[in-house]
Amino acid sequence: MLLLGLLLAAATAAFVGLLIAYNLSSGPGYTVTMFGHNLVTLNHLGAFLAGIALTLVFGLALAMLAAGLAHHRRKSVRLRAARRDAAVATAQRDELAARLDDRGDTTTDPTLSGASRDTRSGGRHRLHLFGH
Repeated sequence: MLLLGLLLAAATAAFVGLLIAYNLSSGPGYTVTMFGHNLVTLNHLGAFLAGIALTLVFGLALAMLAAGLAHHRRKSVRLRAARRDAAVATAQRDELAARLDDRGDTTTDPTLSGASRDTRSGGRHRLHLFGH
């Protein structure tokens, strides 16, 4: 939405700039020309309403741009918090691994491997002769 808002704002601004540059003359029947082509003939009320319409399109583009920036900001804050939580979890894991190494305990808990769980308890199947 950020990119779409930026693109819409730039296109509206360029269109208005080209309209002003190509149409500096005025009169009772105002003919809008661009790149040598007559687009439309407007009176003063029509030109005023066309200006309001272009202003509304530009306002919509700015609203889309603001919403995209807010979304990007919220997303980066969540990502930063997740990275911080991951760093804390990694530090805790390393600290626990260091304490386990300091204890010198090399035995493994058979319930963690999953190979010795019974199927009646809802765990994994026991390993059988073919290793499945």
